Amino acid sequence: MLTRRQFLHLLGGSAAAGLGGFADLRNIAAAADLNMKAAGEDYRALIMLFMFGGNDGNNTVVPTASGEYSQYAAGRTSVLALPTAQLLPLTITNTPGRTFGLHPAMTGMQGLINTGKAGIVANVGPLIVPTTKAQLRARSVPLPNDLYSHSDQQQQWQSSISDGAPRTGWGGRLGDLVAASNGTNRTSTCISVTGNNLFEVGTTLTSFKVSPGNQFGFDFYKGPTSTEPLSQGITELMAMNSPSLFEGAWKDVIARAIENQKILADALATATPFTTTFPNTGLGQQFQMIARLIRVRQALGLKRQVFFASIGGFDTHGDDQLQRQTELLGAISGAVTAFYNATVEMDVANQVTTFTASDFNRTFRSNGKGSDHAWGNHHFVVGGAVDGGKMHGTFPTMGVDGPDDTGGGHFIPTTSVDQYSATLAKWFGVSVGDMPTILPGIGRFPVSDLGFMKTVT
Repeated sequence: MLTRRQFLHLLGGSAAAGLGGFADLRNIAAAADLNMKAAGEDYRALIMLFMFGGNDGNNTVVPTASGEYSQYAAGRTSVLALPTAQLLPLTITNTPGRTFGLHPAMTGMQGLINTGKAGIVANVGPLIVPTTKAQLRARSVPLPNDLYSHSDQQQQWQSSISDGAPRTGWGGRLGDLVAASNGTNRTSTCISVTGNNLFEVGTTLTSFKVSPGNQFGFDFYKGPTSTEPLSQGITELMAMNSPSLFEGAWKDVIARAIENQKILADALATATPFTTTFPNTGLGQQFQMIARLIRVRQALGLKRQVFFASIGGFDTHGDDQLQRQTELLGAISGAVTAFYNATVEMDVANQVTTFTASDFNRTFRSNGKGSDHAWGNHHFVVGGAVDGGKMHGTFPTMGVDGPDDTGGGHFIPTTSVDQYSATLAKWFGVSVGDMPTILPGIGRFPVSDLGFMKTVT
């Protein structure tokens, strides 16, 4: 049997990992009516969707003009090349003479792009300074630390720091900057529906973790009048005298967590159900939970939020890469499309932006069955404020040993993670003066705003 001290430790861990971050929900719930706005609500939410393992961007967005497609097919060979008949045609409005197709599993994303609700940002990756092939070969510019390493590149994408050991993420630094907008509920500025991540670690804030399912923190506690054994045990424990300050402090944390979980659960329970149907996938559940949390933003007094969602399985060295990517990109397309539709249903599509990130691209040339770690990759930005239906950045020449290839199909990024992130941060409300605080390396690049976000009032 557990001792009282062990039980306190167990419950304290649950409180810290559960709803302990909502320490001021009592005040927020009491003042909910004062935080309700109708038209013109001042709210922004930014969602990073991280694709762990390195998504093969070369088969996600494919050039379809005859000459470029022939070059693509020759470089990828029959092992990885997708037939043109399978590619989903894209209506890209700013690439005259160049046409593109989308992976066949992404019909939802195709619809978002072709209706101007999503855009593509081409050939993005970690850089310290703008880098050309000639400079790389001459070793005349610094390169990001540990290129092609999963863990290092994941950290660099999530921190926007490529020349040091990051201790915070750019989403967390963003949260530090805007947390005051959320009044007393600062700690719910950054929320993860998929566990720990560097992206949301700030100097004063870290991510608050929420299960993508329907269970929250102390939902197993049925109240002080319950005769259910676990609930009764917790009630009796909470009523005991605490001989030490430590035990008393932890009991206070547990009591707040129990109360806070009830407030959040009650807020979610009373929210209007969505008519939008989310796919019954892990990622679908994550995005459904983000949508539910956005639904109750006003009741909780929130104006700025940063979310983190993820999906793994993209490290396809020796796997059946074509089949694996079909499954994963299909899950992404379905979840992101449903989420966008839910933001329309909530009338916040212009105030919510989802963007993708991944360790790196995969090599253009196959290793025989899959492909290996590469560099620059293509990403999606989705939302009503996106300048959609366009290709932003510079799409590379998809040829082995071509002008953008370091060798073997490792395309040098023409857009840095810093620029990609800065464009999103500016839309979120970060001023020019504060941008170096969020993105310390942004001053090394001549352009900080790539223009894929519209100004929305």
